[in-house]
Parts: sequence; C-alpha cells; structure tokens
Amino acid sequence: QVQLVESGGELVQAGGSLRLSCAASGLTFSNYAMGWFRQAPGKEREFVARISRSGSDSAYIDSVKGRFTISRDNAKNTVHLQMNSLKPEDTAVYYCAAGVWATLPTTQVYWGQGTQVTVSS
Repeated sequence: QVQLVESGGELVQAGGSLRLSCAASGLTFSNYAMGWFRQAPGKEREFVARISRSGSDSAYIDSVKGRFTISRDNAKNTVHLQMNSLKPEDTAVYYCAAGVWATLPTTQVYWGQGTQVTVSS
C-alpha cells in the first residue's frame, strides 16, 4: 500500500533551521506532485508548499517565502522541506501529501502521518 513517512521534526530555537524529509513507497512517485502542509494547535491544517512532478516548479504560502525550500529526489522517492529562520509561529505538525499539481493545496490523494516541529522563542 501507499506510505508517506515524514521525519526530521524536532524542537529548535527561533532563528534555527530544520530539514524535513518524506519517504514515499507503494506509488509511482514521479507521477505525483508533492506538498507540505502543517497544522498548529487549535488551527486548521494549511498548505505550506508544493513541488511539481519533475521538480521544476514550486509554490509557497506567503508566510514562508524566502525561508522554506521544497525539493524532491525522484530517484530516491523523497521530498524535503528545508526550513530556515524558523519562528515560533512555525510550530505545528508537518505533513507531506501527494496529489495533482493544480489542485494539491485543496485536494490530496495520499497523506503521511506527520512530524512535530516546535520552535521555541
């Protein structure tokens, strides 16, 4: 079956960096756009970033532009989220998801289980 497994979340101080990874199995990885989402306590899950099937296109929410970078390695079936200059408001459970590039922010085919990122002030 399809599995998306996130890793890399941890406690970090404000201004620090983290690199999240998502390892995919059970699907033809290069057929899917990939995205990262997050859910903070008491808030709804929100779209953070997406990357196209080939990795040539990416998009971000405004609050992370210039700080986060999404990338993928289709040979290794992995997608990453490099997070720099972290802020306390970035604290959330981060999820990766697979879907279609055009609709990924609102419609996802597969989800991972999430990894906790906590940014202390």
